[in-house]
Amino acid sequence: MSDNKHAETCLCNCVHEDLLNSVKPIMPDEEILYDLAELFKIFGDTTRIKILCALFESEMCVCDIAELLNMTQSAISHQLRVLKSAKLVKNRKAGKVVFYSLADEHVKRIFDQGLSHILE
Repeated sequence: MSDNKHAETCLCNCVHEDLLNSVKPIMPDEEILYDLAELFKIFGDTTRIKILCALFESEMCVCDIAELLNMTQSAISHQLRVLKSAKLVKNRKAGKVVFYSLADEHVKRIFDQGLSHILE
């Protein structure tokens, strides 16, 4: 009988060399895996997720996002800097107003895949 609180482990110590030899060459480089883990960390913050959800609907300025999320402009600006440094959002200036939008369609696809997974 398995204990649902613990991961199942092998009861022997056997290595399947043929399997390892076929998987090892196609594993991404360590640096790429690190960058991927960092990208997923960006999605690990509720405020950033809310900002992305808003930007799925429309380009928005910091003032509007702050009002929508009932947060300070400073807090929103901080999160937008994180999203921008991860290349998930981009901005444009129109006079004194800075508008933010999604960097590209990949952002929505990543979000939709995660949402689909948790809803299944």
